[in-house]
Amino acid sequence: MARAKDHGNGQSRLDEALAALVQAQATMVQTQATFVAQSAETNKRIAEYEQLAAERFARIESILIEHNRILKALPEAIREKIGFKPPATSVPQE
Repeated sequence: MARAKDHGNGQSRLDEALAALVQAQATMVQTQATFVAQSAETNKRIAEYEQLAAERFARIESILIEHNRILKALPEAIREKIGFKPPATSVPQE
């Protein structure tokens, strides 16, 4: 097949530039597809970590609530253990 004549207006350079553009676009599409796949995987991992963190924080919170309950009851438990009895309150006479 005969080659198209270059009429001095840079037709062959334009063809080369268009070919380079098509190649660049193909590379970009491939790169974008890879990015989307990696982004989906990253989002999945983040969701898993968030779930683990939420479960862990819930366990920690329940432990802290239990410790708080124990600490609130501690003074009374110590009084009972050592046999401390509060002084009897007298009923005021009228």
